[in-house]
Amino acid sequence: MRYLSIDFYRGLTIALMLVVNTPGTWSHVYPPLLHADWHGCTPTDLVFPSFMFIIGVSMWFSFEKYGRRLNMALGLKVLRRTALLFVLGLLLAKFPNYLEGWDKLRIMGVLQRLALGYGLAALLALTLPGRWLMAAAAALLLGYWGLLYWSGPPLEDPYSLIHNVVRRFDLALLGDDHLWKGKGIPFDPEGILSTLPAVVTVLLGWWSGKLMQRNQAEKTGAVRDLLLWGCMLAIAGLVWDIAFPINKSLWTSTFVLYTGGISMILLACSVWALDVANGRRYAQFFLVFGANPLFAYILAGLLTKTMLKIKWAGADGEPVSLFGWIYTHLFKPIEGGAFGSLLFALTFLLVCWSVCWVLYRKKIYVKI
Repeated sequence: MRYLSIDFYRGLTIALMLVVNTPGTWSHVYPPLLHADWHGCTPTDLVFPSFMFIIGVSMWFSFEKYGRRLNMALGLKVLRRTALLFVLGLLLAKFPNYLEGWDKLRIMGVLQRLALGYGLAALLALTLPGRWLMAAAAALLLGYWGLLYWSGPPLEDPYSLIHNVVRRFDLALLGDDHLWKGKGIPFDPEGILSTLPAVVTVLLGWWSGKLMQRNQAEKTGAVRDLLLWGCMLAIAGLVWDIAFPINKSLWTSTFVLYTGGISMILLACSVWALDVANGRRYAQFFLVFGANPLFAYILAGLLTKTMLKIKWAGADGEPVSLFGWIYTHLFKPIEGGAFGSLLFALTFLLVCWSVCWVLYRKKIYVKI
């Protein structure tokens, strides 16, 4: 029997991702819709790991026809999907200026991390038996903690923005021209080294899928097991936070446990609502996104970049983008603060949903 909750959870995650990524103005955003500045975790910080987590859940079920063992056909499928996701991430980052600026292109990003997280997690899950896979996950989390702690400069905070080894590794390997600079200095929150613990986020989804299949005949059992493990992991992350801060930008091991635990809890709630209580009619909106999550994400990215690139001179001679004009003339007059900014994001969400709804009605599913 199919778990409808997987599509719902995937769609809910994409919907939240679009809302937090496209406020009308970053000057006015409700605090829960912002990432933590550094240490800590807001509701927005749960979105990205939730998507990586649900990729792991989907992997468990989609790999079933291959016996969940690495073979030529499955290996090629994983390699192809990893490469395509990574390339799509680069193309989306470069859009629409494909003829210039490659020397300053940001190499890593959301899709790139999804690609590497999926590819590495699939490789581990398909080649290592159960206990060895758990040992590998534990080694990644503990090893990452040790690496950050012991590689920090003497007398400096090893978990700080400036002195963390994740930043120094990316600078040495990629160079500052190819890193994100949103915090004022070259530092990539989707960097190469910090992708290693993110692999465990995908593996937590893989094990959650295993729990769900084990309880497929009696799905209340899946709700129970997911809640139990989710609570234990989230509490473990909070306790470990005393020594190793929860931090999305560094994707710390505590962040993996805490957000992975919450993801399990939310998935348990989804299983109960969709597969036990049969609440499909109340979840149709998110099922539309869940059917084409990658398409929805890329569509949103292309629309946002297009609106930002279309510019003209305003009355004061300053450049005005289509994005800014729509917010200023249609939403700011309604409410000039965080509500108007959120209203823009929700309207943008509905535009993307409308396109996905057409595909959903026609049973068109864009996959790679």
